[in-house]
Amino acid sequence: MSNYAIIIANRLELNQRQVEKTIELLEQGATVPFIARYRKEATGSLNEVQIAAIRDLLVRLKELDKRREAIVASIEEQGKLTPELRKQIEAVDNMTDLEDLYLPYRPKRRTRATIAIEKGYEPLADAIISGKWSVASGQWDEEALAGARDIIAERLSEDAAVRNRVRNVFRRKAMLTSSLARGVDENDERVGKFESWLDWKEPIGKAPSHRILALFRGEEAGVLKVHVRPDNSSEAVASLSGRWSVASSQCAKQIQLATEDAYKRLIEPSIENEYRNLLKEKADKEAIRVFAENLRQLLLAAPLGQKRTLAIDPGFRTGCKVVCLDAQGQLLHNETIYPFTSVREERAAVSKLEALAEAFEIEAIAIGNGTAGRETEEVVQRCRFKNKVIAVSVSEAGASVYSASDVARREFPDYDVTVRGAVSIGRRLMDPLSELVKIDPKSIGVGQYQHDVDQKLLAASLGDVVESCVNSVGVELNTASRELLSYVSGIGPALADKIVDYRNRNGAFADRQSLLKVKGLGEKAFEQCAGFLRVRESKNPLDRSAVHPERYALVEKMAASVGTDVETLMKDKELRTKIVLADFVGEDCGLPTLKDIMKELEKPGLDPRAKFEVFEFDKSVTRIEDVKEGMVLPGIVTNITAFGAFVDIGVHQDGLIHVSQMANRRVADPGEVVHLHQHLKVKVLDVDLRRKRISLTLKNIE
Repeated sequence: MSNYAIIIANRLELNQRQVEKTIELLEQGATVPFIARYRKEATGSLNEVQIAAIRDLLVRLKELDKRREAIVASIEEQGKLTPELRKQIEAVDNMTDLEDLYLPYRPKRRTRATIAIEKGYEPLADAIISGKWSVASGQWDEEALAGARDIIAERLSEDAAVRNRVRNVFRRKAMLTSSLARGVDENDERVGKFESWLDWKEPIGKAPSHRILALFRGEEAGVLKVHVRPDNSSEAVASLSGRWSVASSQCAKQIQLATEDAYKRLIEPSIENEYRNLLKEKADKEAIRVFAENLRQLLLAAPLGQKRTLAIDPGFRTGCKVVCLDAQGQLLHNETIYPFTSVREERAAVSKLEALAEAFEIEAIAIGNGTAGRETEEVVQRCRFKNKVIAVSVSEAGASVYSASDVARREFPDYDVTVRGAVSIGRRLMDPLSELVKIDPKSIGVGQYQHDVDQKLLAASLGDVVESCVNSVGVELNTASRELLSYVSGIGPALADKIVDYRNRNGAFADRQSLLKVKGLGEKAFEQCAGFLRVRESKNPLDRSAVHPERYALVEKMAASVGTDVETLMKDKELRTKIVLADFVGEDCGLPTLKDIMKELEKPGLDPRAKFEVFEFDKSVTRIEDVKEGMVLPGIVTNITAFGAFVDIGVHQDGLIHVSQMANRRVADPGEVVHLHQHLKVKVLDVDLRRKRISLTLKNIE
């Protein structure tokens, strides 16, 4: 572990002791949120991002060592492992160099070089390399010379130093190019999608992630041919020419021919493939970073809170599905209205909405923002409610995925997908986090090329984000769904099922300690999860806070030090100011933890999410045809990508603020300027009705 800690500390520029303690906690089964929140003294207050980076690098280093062991065993089995080679293998710190060292010893299929060796041409190859062959010897014909060159070419291509020289040329000179794939007609309907990339060229260092992914998507579709290599191969070939220096001009000529062949046939395709993979990896990481940040902002969107809600899933021909939910999100009533079939039905729909609002004491109306969303808003605006009711447009992204899922069927076995979808829309307004965790993050609609990137890496990254968000907000133990509980530190899907089953059989948990009655939930799981769970009705006020049970005795001592009990201490600010934190510093509890405890005593279980604000679109603009150049409109940010941000202006087609239109300065990352669900004013630059594209700007808005 100490070796891993040294490497990780150097690469991440962290203190070795911090890394050692973090690795120790991770290997004991601690989660990233738990370590970041409750083990600050051990890690020196590392945050979740740093702890996750340590975890991920540790995994990669272990994979590298596992591969190193396999390579050593393979070469040893061949009887070719020298002390010098072993030392080289043990010294490398990355997979590329390790595989380069293994390349000459890797079992391979029959190649031109192995065939030449079988024919006995290896002595000729050795003679040429040593400068001892000449035409005058007359011993070898042209076939033998060709075979010898094949052997030389393969040796050259398997030389680690040679490959690194070519990599260096690629790093400096490689271009990302794309053109129409051979055999594809320019009039092919698929071509239109990629018309911007039919004759594209740029240095690989300048290619942004979204363009890399777009080009590879075009290649995957069979429309584009993409290359990643230098325009001119002469520098790369020249970099190989010094591998063998011989005085004989005849040998030098054969080596040069072998070198050119090695580059074009073996080395260039191999290094090009490496660089394609590197570009793809770079693009994947950037796309996943953008997606993860969008997801975080979406999950932590401001909740309306526990309000009696009427939710509408709009539709023209099939009608609008209406559901009424209580303040906890439980379904009370559902029916369908048809406001768009006739004037009489529209009046009936208005009357029905007014009656439902009164009967169920509705406080808020959630309207899906899909087809017929703006038209449904207009119907709601014509209603005359007896009580104050707010109406809010809610994103439908992923609602259909949820409504057809096993989760939805389990929650509502007696209702069809339309009812489930409407319920999801209503619950999203009340608590986005609790509802969105039920949906595969890829289906929530805030990604960039999410189906093109490394799916394993994407799932891991998004899983980290969901886990981080859930634990930062905290979860009410007695009302949380299986899905929400499964993201709590230390729980997971299996334990979440057991917790819900126990709750269904035995009723609400009286306190956090009662969790230990759940079969299969032991002391370790309790340690990891308890601080992130809330029990609102518990007699112990600390059960409603983020104070960990392991610190309850400490808080009791703090209260006793000022002559009171815990509950009074939490209510009395003046008493809290009398506590001297230094008096409670211990071996495993320092000032960082004590300061966290004091914050919790002041505002127990504080929700870190922003306060909910009602948003309204321009009532005069409901279709893309209503949008005109120069208009300034209210909008809400729905997605952020590397090239800009998409904004909903209420016309069923999001507009794009290109990164160049975000400020009167250069903007490298759109996330610096806007955030998801931000309410803003945008100016219309252009409307392309044929392609249904709206260009927006944040510049020069008065």
